[in-house]
Amino acid sequence: MEIEIAAKQMEALGNVTRLSIYRTLVRAGHDGLPVGKLQDRIGIAASTLSHHLQRLIATGLVTQERQATTLICRAQYPAMNALVGFLVDECCIEEACCGTDEAAA
Repeated sequence: MEIEIAAKQMEALGNVTRLSIYRTLVRAGHDGLPVGKLQDRIGIAASTLSHHLQRLIATGLVTQERQATTLICRAQYPAMNALVGFLVDECCIEEACCGTDEAAA
């Protein structure tokens, strides 16, 4: 993952409302949620929800799909996994230069 993409995604999730929306969609699973149910769960105005969803969609964290008259929102799990992976892939990678004696203690 490119650092610019990760930064944009983290910036999008840096807003309390967007993070709440995203976590709600992640909890909903692969079926996602209709916009109306999402709005009820978050408790915000439709226009505010739309604004925040557009930001999450623009960063690739969320998708929307129209099913008849219903708009379904879904978390993009591959994008979430890529972002989490980006954050932890190199965790403690430089620790090896500390020596094995300290690690054994």
